[in-house]
Amino acid sequence: MTSRSETAALLIAAAAAAACGRGMEHQPKVLTMQPSSFFEDGRSARPRVPGTVARGRLGADELLETGRSGGKDADLFPFPIGEAELARGRERFDIYCADCHGRDGGGDGIVVRRGFPSPPSFDEPRLRAAPAGHFVAVMAEGFGKMYPFADRVSARDRWLVAAYIRALQLSGGAPLADVPPEVRARLEAAR
Repeated sequence: MTSRSETAALLIAAAAAAACGRGMEHQPKVLTMQPSSFFEDGRSARPRVPGTVARGRLGADELLETGRSGGKDADLFPFPIGEAELARGRERFDIYCADCHGRDGGGDGIVVRRGFPSPPSFDEPRLRAAPAGHFVAVMAEGFGKMYPFADRVSARDRWLVAAYIRALQLSGGAPLADVPPEVRARLEAAR
């Protein structure tokens, strides 16, 4: 006659032995590119999400991806910039840049106010004179204490942020007389 502990040990051993041999090859799965009834479209693989930022370097368009042309920072935008593009650039700037650079690009964002080193102001003469491609290259590759944002901000959006930085630079030194009357009225009402 066996003791209780021996019986329990035999049951555990039997359960463990029964589990052996049931490797991953026997689990329910869909092989790559095989049809599946799980999704309505019958595909097992999902299409890429629009706007996904590719990992690695594609190298297809040097100007668009790096901000450089012939290895030098470019001042030529690879596509037209309009009001919608500036709005998108501002949105991306507010998300990715304003924490350090501040909403106005002065280098006094919330992170700086909490002790992180201050980035340069976009109003510095050196940065006012820098080509727009310089900002794109810095966003893509990082500079100083700033880490690269190429994996977070698409190449097109980096150019839109650079356009918005240019708008910040222009607005910083613009006299109120240069502001259109309808916008000027809103600015004066906000004071």
